[in-house]
Amino acid sequence: MAWYEYRPYVSAAERQQLATRELTKRRKKGLAVEPVTIEGRAIARSFWGKAWCDHLEGYSDYANRLPRGRTYVRNGSVLHLSVGPGRIDALVQGSELYEVSVNVTPLARPRWKEVVDACSGKIDSLVELLRGKLSDGVMRVVTDRDKGLFPAPAQIGMECSCPDWAQMCKHVAAVLYGVGARLDDRPELLFTLRKVDHLELLAAGPTAPGRTRRPDARAIASSDLGSVFGIEIDSPSERGARRSKARPTARTPLVATIAKGSRPVRAKGRATVGVEPIVDRVVALLQKNKRGLRAEQIQAALGLRANELARSIAAALSAKKVRTTGRKPAATYFAA
Repeated sequence: MAWYEYRPYVSAAERQQLATRELTKRRKKGLAVEPVTIEGRAIARSFWGKAWCDHLEGYSDYANRLPRGRTYVRNGSVLHLSVGPGRIDALVQGSELYEVSVNVTPLARPRWKEVVDACSGKIDSLVELLRGKLSDGVMRVVTDRDKGLFPAPAQIGMECSCPDWAQMCKHVAAVLYGVGARLDDRPELLFTLRKVDHLELLAAGPTAPGRTRRPDARAIASSDLGSVFGIEIDSPSERGARRSKARPTARTPLVATIAKGSRPVRAKGRATVGVEPIVDRVVALLQKNKRGLRAEQIQAALGLRANELARSIAAALSAKKVRTTGRKPAATYFAA
C-alpha cells in the first residue's frame, strides 16, 4: 500500500466497539487473548512497569510517536499481548486489526554478570525483587540507561502490519506501553524478554558493608507468601487451636487446602480436583534442580499464576510426586 493510501479515521469509540467484537470472536474460536487493560490514567503503577515506561520516554527517537501509543493502550486497543524470550507479539485494533511483533536483543552475558555482581548480597528475597522493593543502589544498577536491564532503541526491532512507514507507529508504541502495564502483574517477564534468569540475582554473595544479612534471607515471610501466591497460611496460634479440636490420625490422608477466592480447592490422596497438567511441568522442573526449589522459584521459572502454583504443588504432594523439606513457608520442594 502506498504511503498516501491511509485508512479513513476511526474514532476511539468505534475502535472500542471493533475491539470488543474481535475479542468475543477470538474467544469463541478458542484463540489466545491476553488484552491489556488500563484502569485510570496511569499506564503502569509498579516499580518495574514505571521503570520500563520511563526508560522508553527517555529516548528522543521515540518522542513523537509515544503519545499516540499512550492513547491507544489506555482505550483498550491492545487486544492481545504476549511476552516471550526476546520477543513480544501483539494485536492492536486501529481502523483494522493490526499484527505487531517486537524483537528485543538478549542481554549480553558480560552485562548481565555485571548486574548480578553489583546486586549480589543486596536483595533479600524474590518478593523484594519482583515488587521492586530494592535499595537505591540496586535500583540505579537495574535501571541504568547504558548498563541496566532495559533495552536501548538499537536493541529493539519493530514490525507492524499497518501502512505507516515510520519504524515506530502508534500501534507499536501502544504495545511497548502495554509491556509496562503487563510488568505490573508479571515483572518476571522483563527477565524472560532479556533471556536472563532473575533467580541469579538472589544468589549468595558478599553482604554490603555495614549490613547484617538475615539467616535464610531468601525465604518469603508467611504474610508475604499469602499475599503474593494466594496460599492460606495459618499463624502458630491458629494451627494450635485447630489441632486441639481435631488431631489427625495415622490414617488421615494428606489434605492440602489452597485459597482460591472464597472457595478452597482440595487435593486429597491421589484424587485431585481441578488440577491441570501443570503438575508434570513442576515435577520436570524439580528433576532438573537436584537441590530443590521453593514455591516462589517454581512460580517464577514456569510463569505460573498464584492459584496454578498452589494447586499444582498441592496435587503433586498429595500424589507423592513431590516431597518437601524444611519448615513452611521456607520449605524446599524436590522431585519424589
